[in-house]
Amino acid sequence: MDSLWAIILAAGKGTRFKSNQVKVLHPLLGWPMLKWVLEAVSGLEAEKICVVVGYQKEQVKKEIKSQKVEFIHQKKQLGTAHAVLSAKDFIKHDLSQDILIINGDLPLIRTETLQPLVEKHKQSGNELTFMSAEMTDPTGFGRLNYGSKGTLRIVEEKEATKQQKKIKEANVGIYIFKAQALMETLPKISNDNNKGEYYITDAVEILSKESKKVGVHQTQNIEEIIGVNDRFEMALAAKKLRTRKIKDLTSQGVTFYDPESTWIDADVSIGKDTVIYPSVVLEGKTVIGKECKIFPSVHIIQSRLKNGVKILTSTMIEESLIEDHVQVGPFAHLRRETVLKKGSKVGNFVEMKKTVFGEKSKAGHLSYLGDCEVGKEVNIGAGTITCNYDGRKKHRTEIKDGAFIGSGVQLVAPLKIGKKAYIGAGSTITKDVSAYSLAVERSPQKQRKEWVKKKIQK
Repeated sequence: MDSLWAIILAAGKGTRFKSNQVKVLHPLLGWPMLKWVLEAVSGLEAEKICVVVGYQKEQVKKEIKSQKVEFIHQKKQLGTAHAVLSAKDFIKHDLSQDILIINGDLPLIRTETLQPLVEKHKQSGNELTFMSAEMTDPTGFGRLNYGSKGTLRIVEEKEATKQQKKIKEANVGIYIFKAQALMETLPKISNDNNKGEYYITDAVEILSKESKKVGVHQTQNIEEIIGVNDRFEMALAAKKLRTRKIKDLTSQGVTFYDPESTWIDADVSIGKDTVIYPSVVLEGKTVIGKECKIFPSVHIIQSRLKNGVKILTSTMIEESLIEDHVQVGPFAHLRRETVLKKGSKVGNFVEMKKTVFGEKSKAGHLSYLGDCEVGKEVNIGAGTITCNYDGRKKHRTEIKDGAFIGSGVQLVAPLKIGKKAYIGAGSTITKDVSAYSLAVERSPQKQRKEWVKKKIQK
C-alpha cells in the first residue's frame, strides 16, 4: 500500500483579514491557524509534509517547527494548481506516493474527518479522490457536475449557471492524488477563467475525461470544512474549537459552570474534580491540578497550579508556580517568576513579582512583594511594600522563617530580615535585621495642642 505525503497550501496573505500578518499565523486558542491543519494531517501518519508558503514565509517557518515539515516558496500566487506546481520537486521525489492536498485555513478539520477520505482513496485504487459535502447553502463553493457518460467536473461559483448554482453538493477543497497522476495533470491545467488563475479543481475534469478513476467522498462533518476567510469567521472557528476543548476536559472529570463564557487555549491541561467558574481565561501551556477551584473572572497565563488550589475572583496570574493547597485573591496579581509554596495564602490587592513565598506564609491584603524570598510561616502585614528598585537596578529582599512584618512597613532593598524577627508597624527599614530582634523605625510623634483652632481663627 502506498504511503501518504501531504501538501498544505499556505501562501496567501488573506486580504479580507485587513492585517499586516499573514492569515495562517493568526492565533486560535493559542495556536497559529496553520498548526491546527498540520495537527490533523500529522494524525494521518503522513510520512512527509510540505507547506507551500509565500507572504511572510520566514515568519511562517519560524512559527511552524517540525522535523516532518518541508517548506516550498510560491513566489507569485496564481491559484491552487500553481501552488501545487511550486512543490513539484517534493512530489517528484517519489511518484509512488499518495499526495494529500489541503488548504491551510481549515482549522476545524480533524484527523477523524480526513481518515475516511484516505481509506476510500486507497481501497478504490483511484487516481484522485476528493471530499465533497451536501450543503443547505453552498454559496462560495464549487459545485459537482456529474456528466451523462460518467464524467465529473467542478464548476466554480463565479462561472456557474443559474441551474448549476442550485446544486447542493459542493467541493470542499481537500484532495488525494496518486503522485504520478498529479504530475501528469498539472501541466494540462490552464488559466482560461475569469480570474486568470490555475485551479487544482480542473484536475477533476481532466482525469475524468481521460477515463482515470476519480472518486468522491461525501463528508457529513460540514462544520469542519468551512474555511476561515475573515476575522468574524475566525471568531466562529475559535468558539467551535473552544467547545471541543471544554467537552474533552469535561469527559476527563473537569467541571465548567459556564462553557460559553470560558476561554481556554489548546495547550491547557486540567486535573480531575477541578471546578472552573464563569468568565475564566486560561492561556498558554497552563497546567491546573486536581480538586482546584478557579472562581469568576480569573485570568491565568502560562502558569502551573498544583492540587487543591483556590483562586478567588478577579485574580491575574502570569508565568507563576502555585503549589498544593494555596489560596490566592480576590483581586491579586502574581507576575512572572512568582512561586507560592504549599499552604501559603495571598489575599486581596496583593501583587508579587519574582517572589518565592514560603510554606504557610500569609500576605493578607494591600501589599507589594517584588524580587523577594520569603521563608516559612511569615506574616506580611497590610500595606507592606518591598522597595526593590533604586532607579537603575533591582535589589532583593530576604525574609527568613517565622518573621512578622507589621502593617504599613517599607522594606528598602537590598535587605535581610532574620528568623522570627519582628518589624513594627509603620517602619521604614533600610538595614538588615538580625534573628529574633524587634526593629522599629519611626519619627517621634509630636502634638501641637489647639493648632486647628488657631488655624481657623486666622
